[in-house]
Amino acid sequence: MTSTPIPLQPPPRSPAEERPRFGLIIVGDEILSGKRADKHMPKVIELLGERGLSLDYAECLGDSPERITATLRRAFASGDAVFSCGGIGATPDDHTRQCAARALGIALELHPQAEQLIRERMQDIAREQGTTYEPDRPDNVHRLNMGVFPQGARLIPNPYNKIPGFSCAGSGAGAVHFVPGFPVMAWPMIEWVLDHHYAHWFRRAAYEERSVIVFGAMEAALTPLMEQIERAHPGVKVFSLPSVDHPQYGRHIELGVKGDPDSVSVAYPALLVGLHGFSANIGPELVRKI
Repeated sequence: MTSTPIPLQPPPRSPAEERPRFGLIIVGDEILSGKRADKHMPKVIELLGERGLSLDYAECLGDSPERITATLRRAFASGDAVFSCGGIGATPDDHTRQCAARALGIALELHPQAEQLIRERMQDIAREQGTTYEPDRPDNVHRLNMGVFPQGARLIPNPYNKIPGFSCAGSGAGAVHFVPGFPVMAWPMIEWVLDHHYAHWFRRAAYEERSVIVFGAMEAALTPLMEQIERAHPGVKVFSLPSVDHPQYGRHIELGVKGDPDSVSVAYPALLVGLHGFSANIGPELVRKI
């Protein structure tokens, strides 16, 4: 299967935000009810991290058409690269394809290449079962709904069973990429999108975190220092991760800075100097790079 990549050149951003922002939408009542545990977010974080990228935000939704439409409308307007997992099937509780069209204000149509692929899949199933493929049988006609996408959608190949996902362009250089909820299908499809549309960003946005374990301090007391570091070093973010029962460090705060390595190399020593003004006990230092 061939599919023409969507031209995705990132919109102009500040030096600290040179790469596209990546978002994730997870659709399904079964996630919110606890019948199934979400596995998409940790996997997407992993897939992005392997390529020197990172996930900027994620949202989990139930099967409410109104909420899905509103969320997709924001995603299309964001200019971001957003992955949407789930709800693109053809059963009554699958609303994502229809909501995407409503969010864009365009009509749905049967994508001709998707139709071809779905018919190939039905023929494959018939051969596997030793039966005759009947294209006009009601259930086979209904299956074609899985190829009904918003007008102008581009296909995402599905190596598991041929039934494709789709991408729709949004504001600026942004796009939303729609894949099934099944991990065995979704994850290779997300990898395909990353490798075909975003490879020019791989490992271009170097990222580093430097932090220190702080014992015997309160976050409220450290907040002015954190605000001071962010004001003095606009290229970094300061973070504070408190823990009360860490298996190694017990009660502590992991205090650090993150951003591009050049900015972090200046901001982190300033953070350590600032910590000397407190009676806190300083523990190990930690470094994470992408």
